[in-house]
Amino acid sequence: MNCHVQKFSIPYEYPVHFTRGVFDSGNTDFVDIVRRMEPDRRHRFFAVIDDGVAKAWSDLADSISRYADKHAQYLQLATEPMIIEGGEAAKNDPHGPAKLHRRFYELGLDRQSFVVIIGGGAIQDMVGYAAATTHRGLRVVRVPTTVLSQNDSGVGVKNGVNAFGVKNFLGAFAPPFAVLDDFDFIGTLSARDKLAGIPESIKVALIRDSEFFTWLRDHAKELRVFETEAMAWMIRRGAELHMNHIATSGDPFEMGAARPLDFGHWAGHKLESMSDYRLRHGEAVAIGMALDACYSAAVGMLPKDELSRIIDLLTTLGVNLWDDCLAQKNADGRLEVLRGLKDFQEHLGGDLTVTLLEGIGRGVEVHEIDEQIMTRCIEELKTKGSKG
Repeated sequence: MNCHVQKFSIPYEYPVHFTRGVFDSGNTDFVDIVRRMEPDRRHRFFAVIDDGVAKAWSDLADSISRYADKHAQYLQLATEPMIIEGGEAAKNDPHGPAKLHRRFYELGLDRQSFVVIIGGGAIQDMVGYAAATTHRGLRVVRVPTTVLSQNDSGVGVKNGVNAFGVKNFLGAFAPPFAVLDDFDFIGTLSARDKLAGIPESIKVALIRDSEFFTWLRDHAKELRVFETEAMAWMIRRGAELHMNHIATSGDPFEMGAARPLDFGHWAGHKLESMSDYRLRHGEAVAIGMALDACYSAAVGMLPKDELSRIIDLLTTLGVNLWDDCLAQKNADGRLEVLRGLKDFQEHLGGDLTVTLLEGIGRGVEVHEIDEQIMTRCIEELKTKGSKG
C-alpha cells in the first residue's frame, strides 16, 4: 500500500495586553495590536457588545466610534456595534451564531476583517464560534469584561455553544488575533459576578502554582471585598498561568484525553446544566473543585491539612460549596451529577481522564473515579458548604 504522510506545523502567536481605558482616544493598545502585522493598512472592524456591558457603559458605542475616528488612518468601523444578550443564554440560543453569520455576510466581512468581542465568557464563546466558522475564520480581538473571562476563557484558544443539553457541544479551537484585558470593566460588575470569577484563578493555582495559592490565601480578605489592586494582580497572574499551560502543555488543541485546566469541571459543567444555568460557571466550578479536592483526600492522594486549606480559602472568600442539585437523583436512584463523568468522557473522547490533586500546586491525571467514594464526598461537602 502506498502512503504519503502529510506533516506541517503552524506557529500561533497572539498578544495579551493588560490595560485600562482601552477605547480612550489616547490609549493606542487597540490600534497597535490591530495593525501589528500590517502596519500601513487601514483595518476594518466590527464590534459585538454584551448587553450587560452596554447597559453599564452607556457611552461605549460612542467611545468606539470616536476611537475609530481618532485613528482613522488605520481603522475603519464597519458599522455601529451590535448589542446582543449576554450570559449563558447566548450560548443556549441555537439561532445566535446564524444571526451573526448573516450580519457578517451583510457587512461583507472578509478574512482580514476584525470582529471585536466585548463581553463576558459566554459572549466570547458564542461570537468567537460564529467568527471561526465564517470564511473559515475571521480575525477576532477579544475584550473580555468579567473576572472569569479575563483570567481564563478570554485568553485561551477555545470557543463554543451549548447544544442538546451539553455544555460546549459545538465549538472550535481558534486562537484570537489579540486579547485586551481592560481592568476598568471589572468595576461595573455585581459582587456576585466578581466573586464568581475568582474560582478559576484558584483552580489554576491548585494544579500549577502553590505560591500563587499562598498569595490568594494571604490576600483573601482584600479579594473578598474586591480591592482593586488585589483583583488586578489576581487576574493577571491567573491569565499568565492559563497561557503558560496552553503554550507548554504540548497539547494546546486538546487532541489527547487530558484537560488539566478543567479541574473541577466535570461536576461544574453538569451542575450548570442541572440548575438550568442558575449557577454561574465559576460558582459551579467552585463546587466541583471542592468536590474533587475532597475526593483526592478521601483516596489518599491529597493530605488532609491541604484539603482544609483549600476549603478554608473558598469559604473565607464567601464561595458557596453546596447546591441542592448535588442531591438530585435519577430514576435509578443514582446521583444525577455523577452523569457528568460520562458527559466529560464523551466530550473528551477515549478514556475518562480527570485531574485530581496530589498536593496544592500539583495536579495529577486519573482514569477512574469510584462513585461510592465520590457519593460520600458529596455528602461530606454538604456539611462544609455553607457560606463563609
